[in-house]
Amino acid sequence: MTTHRFEPTRFHNALGSHEPVLTIADGDTVVTTTLDAWGFDGAGVKRAEAPNPMTGPFFVAGAEPGDALLVRIDRMVPNRDSGWTFSVLAPNVVDPGAVAALPPRERVFWTIDADAGTCRLAEPPPALAGWTVPLAPMLGCFGVAPAMGQAISTATSGPYGGNMDYRRFGPGTTVAFPVATTGALFHLGDGHACQGDGEIVGTGIETSFEVTFTVQVARGRRIGWPRGEDAESIFAVGNARPLDQALQHATTEMLRWLGEDYGLDPVAASHFLGQAVRYDVANVFNPAYSVACRIEKRWLAGLGPADAP
Repeated sequence: MTTHRFEPTRFHNALGSHEPVLTIADGDTVVTTTLDAWGFDGAGVKRAEAPNPMTGPFFVAGAEPGDALLVRIDRMVPNRDSGWTFSVLAPNVVDPGAVAALPPRERVFWTIDADAGTCRLAEPPPALAGWTVPLAPMLGCFGVAPAMGQAISTATSGPYGGNMDYRRFGPGTTVAFPVATTGALFHLGDGHACQGDGEIVGTGIETSFEVTFTVQVARGRRIGWPRGEDAESIFAVGNARPLDQALQHATTEMLRWLGEDYGLDPVAASHFLGQAVRYDVANVFNPAYSVACRIEKRWLAGLGPADAP
């Protein structure tokens, strides 16, 4: 198991079967950097075009179609002290009649204090003077190369991952992606210093990061949609539009997971989910919406040991 330090020099605005930037082995760790959603690096220099330029892809030796690639997000540290968001809600998250009353949409800046673990508006409206939010890093866009040699824009998402913008995709979380091509070809980027559910202003607090991640190949583990695990929960993420289709994908993946790893037949799993499930609306701004079907681990006690996600 090796730790690689990789400084990217080229970036991609689509997840696909691009030429790998580095070959790594099952169990290896990578320390690298990402740009913000508009392509700016830690020095504030524009290095790539929007949207969401990705670092990678990383070729994971031994990963083959039909496997799952497990990616543990070990550490995320902002490598600059500023970020940005948009100033008003996205038009699609309010009633149509309310859109005209929204102020003009502008980009606004935030100050990131990594030592204090907070973010604050650089020029807050009077009502928010002194208001801060916790620094809660997450990856907005990451995943593996899609099936059939496709290259799909980093603006959207699918079974391979992509621009899911789920706030639980931060340090301490392990995410499993279905491998569709030899080497998996893992990409990452679009880091947020903080974000609420839904990404309802169209961004998180967008900034650049140093990211440390570790990979593991789960051979023969066929999954259909991204799965995740953190200290509190397991979850499956569906990506689609309309919103109910994203929920259906996530629920179907969780139903399968409960059967394979916890021994619950469809009736038992239905009873279980009916009382224990939580749904997180991860994103309602992107071309494909994202919904997480989530189970708190306290509900899983006594159901038997589970494999990796």
